[in-house]
Amino acid sequence: MMGHITSKDAYKNLEERINWFTQGAPPSESLYKILQVLYTETEAKWVALLPVRPFTAKKAAKIWQISEGKAEALLENLCQKALLVDSFYNGVRQFVMPPPMAGFIEFALMRTRGDIDQKYLSELYYQYMNVEEDFVKDLFFATETRLGRVYVQEPVLTNNNTIHILDYERASHIIEEATHIGLGTCYCRHKMSHTGQSCAIDAPWDVCLTLGNVARSLAEHGQHARLIDKQEAMDVLERSYAANLVQMGENVREDPAFICNCCGCCCEALQAARKFSPMQPVATTNYLPKIAQECIGCGKCEKVCPVLAISMSTNAEGKKIAQVDHEVCLGCGICVRSCPKKVIELVRREVQVITPVNSTHRFVLQAIEKGTLQNLIFDNQAFANHRAMAAVLGVILKLPPLKQMLASKQFKSIYLDKLLSK
Repeated sequence: MMGHITSKDAYKNLEERINWFTQGAPPSESLYKILQVLYTETEAKWVALLPVRPFTAKKAAKIWQISEGKAEALLENLCQKALLVDSFYNGVRQFVMPPPMAGFIEFALMRTRGDIDQKYLSELYYQYMNVEEDFVKDLFFATETRLGRVYVQEPVLTNNNTIHILDYERASHIIEEATHIGLGTCYCRHKMSHTGQSCAIDAPWDVCLTLGNVARSLAEHGQHARLIDKQEAMDVLERSYAANLVQMGENVREDPAFICNCCGCCCEALQAARKFSPMQPVATTNYLPKIAQECIGCGKCEKVCPVLAISMSTNAEGKKIAQVDHEVCLGCGICVRSCPKKVIELVRREVQVITPVNSTHRFVLQAIEKGTLQNLIFDNQAFANHRAMAAVLGVILKLPPLKQMLASKQFKSIYLDKLLSK
């Protein structure tokens, strides 16, 4: 059926398919080589034809023009390699291709495996993400709505500022609410170790948390994560706090798919924060550190800040004192924990950070901002799926008028105009 497609075409088509996501992966020779490691040529051919929205084995069989049984076996194998994740909707198994990040790029290094050359893959990842900058710029800065957000270190909050913290701002609450929790190897530190650049703070590796359906799928297929209980997940948070790691999760209020525990030296997001300062690659917390006059200028906070937002300066009396650059600060609270004199406290930001409700809300906002909304809606497979359509339109109807107008303009659709005018 697809015999006429050359090897180069197969990977180029897959590249194009990945870029149907609101979050894409800019083509380059490095990406081409990465896809060759992750996908066989045949897998690249099959996956390039799959829809953006969730689909069933029946749908894949129809697209691929093969039997449903054979399609199920192929899809199962792709789940085992963490190139697809599955879920169950009303008892029907559905599949979806995860985005590049947080997605199939990380999944390949979330456990030690022998079926791919992880050292070679890590070197390719380093080239694609740390040397070439297109992917990182696109991932973190192409849209106003960010992919990830920072959680505040809960142990450093005093009674005074816990009054205002909302449930979805707490990593502990997210863990409490999760249906499944998976623990895997930190992809960033794993990757960097293969390039001969070990973590500068020697942070633990076994702190990568996946949540909900993604955790279940990764654990059940190929054991890319290990399912753990809430107590062990809280222990992961405690160990991460102690190691001065920043908690970052998917930028949503409900059911985030992951919480990473990140170091400034290895994490791509924190590296981007340093490299492209003062642009912030992730949504900050609603807090900022305030340093009291009693600061003794010891420099411990400056040393532990993962995004280099703190510097030492000399005040009018000639005394050394720490200063925070509020434009750069993520509001994580690591500095508060490190202060020996306890003269740093977190205060609520004047302007509150808006967090999208869920993944669909985030996708739609990002698609509007990036001008790719039509891909979500007019994906040839998704168009027939009224539930997917309703979910996207439902989100658009809840957007502020200006964003609705942008969405409407992109569609140039009478259908949407009518919906918005109701």
